[in-house]
Amino acid sequence: MQQTVNTEENKKEFSNKVNVLKAFAILLVVSGHLEFSLFGMFTPYSFQLALFFFISGYLFKEKYLDDISTFVQRRAKSLLLPYFLYNAFYLAVTVLIARLTGKFWGMPLSFKNFFITPFLNGHQFDLSCPLWFVTQLFMTMMVFLFLFRMLRALKNNRYFHLAVFTILGVLAIPLSKIVHLDAFTLIIVRIMFSVFFVYLGYYYRHFIEDKIDIFTYKWFWTIICIQSVLWLFNRDYDPEHGIGLSYVLVWARFDEQLIVPVISAITGIWASLWVLKITYPYLKSSKFVRLMGENTYHIMANHLLVMYIITAIFLYINGIPIQERANHDIYWIYNPVQTTYLYFVLTMVISTYIGVVLKWIKQKFFKDI
Repeated sequence: MQQTVNTEENKKEFSNKVNVLKAFAILLVVSGHLEFSLFGMFTPYSFQLALFFFISGYLFKEKYLDDISTFVQRRAKSLLLPYFLYNAFYLAVTVLIARLTGKFWGMPLSFKNFFITPFLNGHQFDLSCPLWFVTQLFMTMMVFLFLFRMLRALKNNRYFHLAVFTILGVLAIPLSKIVHLDAFTLIIVRIMFSVFFVYLGYYYRHFIEDKIDIFTYKWFWTIICIQSVLWLFNRDYDPEHGIGLSYVLVWARFDEQLIVPVISAITGIWASLWVLKITYPYLKSSKFVRLMGENTYHIMANHLLVMYIITAIFLYINGIPIQERANHDIYWIYNPVQTTYLYFVLTMVISTYIGVVLKWIKQKFFKDI
């Protein structure tokens, strides 16, 4: 009986830690879209997507290596089904906004752009473009599963596996500069880069987390020194010279960098785990942090729409026609010098509770789906 209680407590503790880490990751995404950094010298676009892939690998269960059908079904149900429901929703929203403002925020309506483009770049509708990550995650996890199975059959050695996945991740960037990036090669480059961080998350959980202390003062100062050197490549303060430490994975845009994005993603993941370690005792009892971690999908899906609505309210209050919104890109906000942090707080709260409400509706009326 005591062992059962301990097991349940361990599962709850594990779930709580993952939720705090996921909450931190989605905070980075939203703050990045508002063009400010929560994390000082660790710029958000240099590691937040790698962190999400890392978390996916961290949560990967070995049993699925021998149960492919269950894994595919569960990932399709948890990732693709809600994706295309959101796709239909944002189709309607985009058409409605076009009638109100005269601007269609997305690609032309077609069968291809509704069903195929989500797997190519996910930018068929501007307001839901952050969800490109969902289809990318699905494809990456499928490749990870089959590649991991193949490597295990060839040689069941973790160092061999780590070497192969590392080579894939490191070679993704130079490959993006050699080949012509059409729809097919873009997917290959993104998967090569992403699958490395999935395995890194798996490797960390199974071979590092409880076995090697990577949060000592020596590790801390080593990471800080590495990041300070990497900062020499940062050009975020001068967009005309490129994006430096940051990279745009959806378009495989790494500018002139070859290895810096891989290293900065690793240092950013380490920094995230370090933040988790020192903040978890204070955040583990926070209901809102838990809700953020549990609703990252819905926050990812809805935060640009929430920002759009907040901007529309600001425009209305200040007597500015809503059509003014159409003169700017999808990330534009009203008077960012004064409003950025209000946008951030409101967006996180509203999009989190949208997720809570949607989950309640699903549980209440669509429990068996």
